[in-house]
Formats: sequence, C-alpha cells, structure tokens
Amino acid sequence: MDSFTVKAYGTVAQDIPLEEMHIQRREVLPKDVEIEILYCGVCHTDLHKSRNDWGGSTYPVVPGHEIVGRVTKVGKEALKYRIGDLVAVGCLVDSCRTCPNCQKDLEQYCLNGFTVTYGGTDKHLGGSTYGGYAEKIVVDEDFVLKVPENVDAAAIAPVLCAGITVWSPLRHWKVGEGSKVAIIGLGGLGHMGIKLAKGLGAEVTLFSRSAEKAADATRLGADHVVISTSDTDMKSVAGKFDLIIDTVPYDHDITPYMHTLATDGTLVLVGYFGDFEKKFSTLPLYMRRSVVGSVIGGIAETQELLDFCGKTGIVSDIEMIDIQNVNEAFERMEKGDVRYRFVIDMKSLKN
Repeated sequence: MDSFTVKAYGTVAQDIPLEEMHIQRREVLPKDVEIEILYCGVCHTDLHKSRNDWGGSTYPVVPGHEIVGRVTKVGKEALKYRIGDLVAVGCLVDSCRTCPNCQKDLEQYCLNGFTVTYGGTDKHLGGSTYGGYAEKIVVDEDFVLKVPENVDAAAIAPVLCAGITVWSPLRHWKVGEGSKVAIIGLGGLGHMGIKLAKGLGAEVTLFSRSAEKAADATRLGADHVVISTSDTDMKSVAGKFDLIIDTVPYDHDITPYMHTLATDGTLVLVGYFGDFEKKFSTLPLYMRRSVVGSVIGGIAETQELLDFCGKTGIVSDIEMIDIQNVNEAFERMEKGDVRYRFVIDMKSLKN
C-alpha cells in the first residue's frame, strides 16, 4: 500500500521521553480523509500508554486522540467533507460496523473490538496505529467529525475525549431541566462534567476533598460544592442525586457517595477501572441504586456533543503548549498541575 512520511512526536520505549520521529501514513483510500493537524489535546492515557503503565503498549508509541485540524485531501468516494473543512478525530478510527452495538451507533462498545486512534492494530499498513502528535493523519470519513467554525478550535480538542466521556452518561441517563447531578473530582473530566451538566439544565454539585476548589467549581457552573471528607456535608445530601459521575482516576472508596444517590439513582465510573482494594459496601444498593461503568462515546454521540458545544459555546479550559514541552506537560499532569487540559499547538512541530 502506498504511504507517505510525516513528522511526529513519540517514544520507542517506556523509559524514553517523547522525541521527534518520522512515521508512515497511508495515502488516501477511496473513503478516506487526510487531515492537517492543528491542535491535539494531551490526555492521561497518552502518558500511561507511552510509559506502558497498563501493559501491552507496542512501540513506537505516537500518542494523541483529541485531534482538530483541516481537511487537505479526500478520497474519490468520500462525500462528507471538503478540502478546508474544520474537522476532528477522537479515540476511535474504525470498528467492525456490523455487530449489534455498532449498528446502534455504539462503536465504543464494538463486540469485535474497535480500532483505537493510536496503539491499535493498523488494518491497512500493519503494525500499530499512530495518534495526533503528528503533522497529518488519514482516517475513514465515517470516523471523522465536523467541528463548528464558531468554537475555539484549540479548546474544543479535549472535548474529543474528556468531554465525550462525561457527555455519554449525561445523555444516556437523560439529564435535563430538574435533574440533580453530582461530579466527583475537578480535573480534566470533572470540569467538563460540570459545564456540560449545567448546559443541559441540571442542578450541579461538585464533590471535592478540598474546599479550595469551590471558587473554581462555581466559576465553571456548579451550584453547590460538597466536601467529601466532611460527615456533615455528606449527610446533607443523602438520597439527593439522580446521577453521579465519578471521574477519580485511582482506587477510592465509593460507598459514601452511594448513600447520596436517590432511589433509582446511578453512580457512573468513568475515571477508574480495575480492582477496588477498598471494598465498597453493597448495602446502599437496597434503595435500588446502581453502580455502572461508561467509556467515551460513539461517533454519532460525539458529533451531537460537538454540535452542542457550537450552540452553547462550551469548550474546555486549556493551557497551550508547544510539542517540545510535552514531556514536561506529562510530569505536570501527573501532579495535577494543569487547569484543566493541555493542548499542543501543532505548528510547533514545524519548528
């Protein structure tokens, strides 16, 4: 298969910092779209995959699944986009498209395994897929998203992962006017959860261990802040919430939060998946409460979110960086030293 070379930033081993390299992209197939990448968000997944924290990383790793750019070429059968269109690519670049979940626009739950934007199996060139820390990317048009021209193109990038991760449960559980929603944790996912839940008309509460975050939570749209280490605060919201979105990315005790769910309320885990060393009590479930997990969203759902952002002006709070500073950004991200997402200005890759 014909391919071309682009400049990228990645790593060849888990203990080596990201550095400039060259990778191959396929020449456009009939239904492909070639995109010049303008901005790419920096996600915790980028750090973990680069360092093989979860195991299974295949090197070289070129991270990046929060991609915004402009179309530079389209395949002869591609009809959805034109050269110059502002577009995006999120966490998925393919799926089987035939299983029951794909048929219901739930590609993120593809029963035959979806193709992730980086670190997946490249069906065309072989080897691994490469992400958005690069000059260009080539993607099937069905997995390309339209970005409204009226939004901040850089600040919309984290919506492709952090945004859709909280949007999907908000929509699935039909959050709207009158809904009582709580967000656990004020980070990249949490700040988007507050903005989007408020944008849908919900009464929004932030659970936080720190009172210092109250002012920022209010600025983002939270109606209330509950300090989760305060017994008084926690008792004051017992049985209140229709939906809780838990964005905490590490092992923690969810039992206290379960007591704050209303009957038929649901706590959705989006930040941590793994074994809970701190066993949670099933006692609160007798009130017909549920604990579930959720990951990202399908293509149709992500497009719905981008359209919603275009209508409401909701985008991420970001700090722009050059690609040459991405290793420093990884270190700061581990310490929580970002409000609330890093975004790479990809023109810095041309320097």
